[in-house]
Amino acid sequence: MPRLLSLLLPDRFIIVLLAMVGLAALLPARGAALDWLGTVSTVCIVTLFFVHGARLSRSAVIGGFTRLRLHLVIVAFTFLAFPLLGLLLTTLAAPLIDPAFIPGILFLSALPTTVASSIAMVSMAKGNVAASVIAAALSSMLGVVLTPLMFAALLSTAGAPIDLSGIGTVVLILALPFATGQLFRPLAGAWIEAHPVVGRTLDRLTILLAIYVALSAAVGGGLLAGLGMNGFLLLLAAMLALLGLVIAAAMLATRLLGFGYGDGTALLFAAIQKSVISGTPMARILFPGAEAGLIIVPLLVYYVPMMTVSAIMAARMGSDREKKTANCSEQPIHD
Repeated sequence: MPRLLSLLLPDRFIIVLLAMVGLAALLPARGAALDWLGTVSTVCIVTLFFVHGARLSRSAVIGGFTRLRLHLVIVAFTFLAFPLLGLLLTTLAAPLIDPAFIPGILFLSALPTTVASSIAMVSMAKGNVAASVIAAALSSMLGVVLTPLMFAALLSTAGAPIDLSGIGTVVLILALPFATGQLFRPLAGAWIEAHPVVGRTLDRLTILLAIYVALSAAVGGGLLAGLGMNGFLLLLAAMLALLGLVIAAAMLATRLLGFGYGDGTALLFAAIQKSVISGTPMARILFPGAEAGLIIVPLLVYYVPMMTVSAIMAARMGSDREKKTANCSEQPIHD
């Protein structure tokens, strides 16, 4: 019962994240304070991607080639299949979804998978954890370049009128620190791995600051003023539908491609998860103004059911796997 209750109750960070959304709505930063917080947020983003670069083991990237087919499928699903499903959803649901949310849904669709939570879900489900670690690392690394490019392609297809001149800035502020972190890994990597609390704290601080700055700018610019409760409820319904589509597509891909349980589990949770750690800083860099607030709203709405459904699925799959293993071990051996 305690385990089930822990799955149904929201993670503490989700509560803090929702509190930050409420703070930005009720007490948004303005003027010089917003400018100062924006600068601090940018510094945190640069530092975060440096740490991610230094923390990512080169052996993990090289190790990906031991299961090349699986990782190619995961990358294709993350940066091609999911974006196409997002585009399909926005096309079919265009009459229902507020047009202001469509770029955010497309941005969410192009993001890399999570790192910590996707690995944790695969571990809970008794799947291939090693493959999940490599898949998450590759997705995080490739997302710095592929996410802005895929997002630009999706926006062009959808005809959304948003300026993407910030794509070059992404390379400067995200890719360059990431690459620098890789270069400094021999010096900084061991210390970062020995102090994981530093990375976790920086992750959360960067997310919360990026959310507060982006939503403050959106509230101050009046971009969220015309969005009523009906609009948010329809957005939530669309995000639940997108989550269901992705789960079904990932399960179908696992069956058609003949992946076993371990690799199929790694594919499933990499497909479901979208990284708020990468998404919120990237949105702030791509859209330094009030538009970033609108861009991250679908990501935040998707994040809560994504984590909840993933945790429930992983717990159930892990329990079923344990029972199946136990039953197999209890089978009598015949001479």
